[in-house]
Amino acid sequence: MKKLTMMAAMMMVATLGVSAQKPITAPAGGKAISDELIGIFFEDISSAADGGLYAELIQNGSFEFNPTERDGWGPGTAWRMIRPGHSTGYLEPLSVNPIHQYNPTYMRLHIERVGHYYDYSGWTGFGLQNDGFDGISVKAGAKYQFSAFLRNVKGEAKQVRVALVVPQGWGKDPKLLADATVDVTTSDWKKYEAQLTPSEDAERAALQVLVLTKGTVDVDMISLMPEDTYKGHGLRKDLAEALEALHPKFMRFPGGCVVHGGGDGFWNTYRWKTTVGPKEQRRSLKNTWGYHQSMGLGYFEYFQFCEDVGMEPLPILPCGVSCQGANGGWGMKDQAQDWVPMAEMDEWVNEALDLIEWANGDVNTKWGRVRAEAGHPKPFNLKYLGIGNEERISPEFTERFKYMYEKIRKAHPEIIIVGTAGPGSHPGNPDFENGWKLADEIGLPILDEHYYEQRDYFLKSRQYDNYPRDRKTKVYLGEYAAKDKKLIDALAEGLYLLHVERNGDVVCMTSYAPLFARKNATNWNPDLIYFDNQRPFLTCSYYVQQMFGQSSGNYYYGDCVNIEGADNLQGQSVILNTKTRQLFVKMCNASGDKKKASINLSRFKSMKPMATKTVLSGQPDDENNFEKQPIAPQVNTVKMKKKMEVELEPYSFVMYQINL
Repeated sequence: MKKLTMMAAMMMVATLGVSAQKPITAPAGGKAISDELIGIFFEDISSAADGGLYAELIQNGSFEFNPTERDGWGPGTAWRMIRPGHSTGYLEPLSVNPIHQYNPTYMRLHIERVGHYYDYSGWTGFGLQNDGFDGISVKAGAKYQFSAFLRNVKGEAKQVRVALVVPQGWGKDPKLLADATVDVTTSDWKKYEAQLTPSEDAERAALQVLVLTKGTVDVDMISLMPEDTYKGHGLRKDLAEALEALHPKFMRFPGGCVVHGGGDGFWNTYRWKTTVGPKEQRRSLKNTWGYHQSMGLGYFEYFQFCEDVGMEPLPILPCGVSCQGANGGWGMKDQAQDWVPMAEMDEWVNEALDLIEWANGDVNTKWGRVRAEAGHPKPFNLKYLGIGNEERISPEFTERFKYMYEKIRKAHPEIIIVGTAGPGSHPGNPDFENGWKLADEIGLPILDEHYYEQRDYFLKSRQYDNYPRDRKTKVYLGEYAAKDKKLIDALAEGLYLLHVERNGDVVCMTSYAPLFARKNATNWNPDLIYFDNQRPFLTCSYYVQQMFGQSSGNYYYGDCVNIEGADNLQGQSVILNTKTRQLFVKMCNASGDKKKASINLSRFKSMKPMATKTVLSGQPDDENNFEKQPIAPQVNTVKMKKKMEVELEPYSFVMYQINL
């Protein structure tokens, strides 16, 4: 079978149908486990949001870039002045009487002279050009929605031409793909819209906004959005579909270190309330990873995406304590950590209580009404809430976390609180030990562990076999990955996830990290999905995550498969989903030798004779990248017996999906 394309991979997922019959009773010998083991973690790192999952095609459309984010940046970053037809004028960034206090900067265009000729085969006017994120990729016949806030400051009403073009170089008119005009008549801010339909495909188009009338005009919030977004909700369709195909049960967001603003100070902490209103009223932020967050992808979009995919939302809120690792802090002997005074902690508590009301409250509540006004009158039914992100578990952190935890639990005992065990969550690490001590003391429902390790750790370690079974607190492995993206690394992660399934009574959730990385804008390696303007590039680890997401269930059986001569490089599990009446047999061979496996499924009485077999295999150093994608699952239909012998190829992961 040939390697699968992205679309074929999506089709592969669709073949794994769900039975509509009544749930079944689990046969004896199984262990009840979490059916939410596989989720995703989204952090705006490596341009994952703007220029990534958020479908906006214009960079710095609000003119809010500034030097505090990156040396040399300013309101005109990503823009350039254009004046075809020998037009003249100048640009002036201003912040007097803006659209909203959270969006203070706009651009004033002073048009002194408009060129002496104008028609649709020639060019004139004075204005701006934006090349998007490494160019604007558009498709012939697709519809793109332009919008901008404009006001006429001086002179007669302004005619403004909006054009999608392919620049042709110095001294040449650009190639026109689509254009429209709007008339700006009012001296107050007003939103103007136009639809652009390109005449041909282009990978590196640009947007031009040209004023064709003398005088002065203000412009802000320039936007170009594809009409065809994921379920019409403003997310880039191919990237969102790649996430949907993972079959995730939950999504953790917005970070990561993004949660507490890195080391810039509490002024730069992510505050959800400034990300849920109209786009022109959202407060953009310097990103922890050294770029700009427009907040076009905000809490409303996160929750809506969770609903669209069928995931539980898991928002993470700061708890009044900063990240200790910012500005080189990870390498310091005494890592820096700041905290707000206890007298100010009610502000952070109220942030959490208001979020719960926004997500779950009736439309007659203050924050429920804000949600309804954004277009979602029905509650989002928030179940989980995370407090803190891998902070050092210092006495100051412990005091503030306990304060928030007790206040939230008292007001909302139905909400499941997720805490943090700090970075490097292995026994012996002081933060790990202090985090678990705190969790045991207060009866925390879930504790979030993080660790990134070389593949050998995931091949050899079996950390959760030794965790106490009588603890109230369950484990969420919220960030983990082997430190490379070869097939052998993905197989190591697969072996570790088989170990997690075996311990699914202790571990209730996992999520690989980071999720996304944009080509030429990558802050961290490896990542699960790389992308450019045209397509996503799926790693070997992606396909391992996908198979585990497809095979979620609520019972684990460890004695149905025997792999001859098994050591740390082989593993297996059998997972039953009693709700969907599906059985999954998974086997991994991360060695260079073939292995024989004996399968005995006699206890499952109602097995259907045909099964879906998915195989991921290749050479250990194979790697999917921007130039080639040698690794993808091979899927076919096979006959299944209750007792059978199979051969596991070297460096392979095999999954059988059986209907009952």
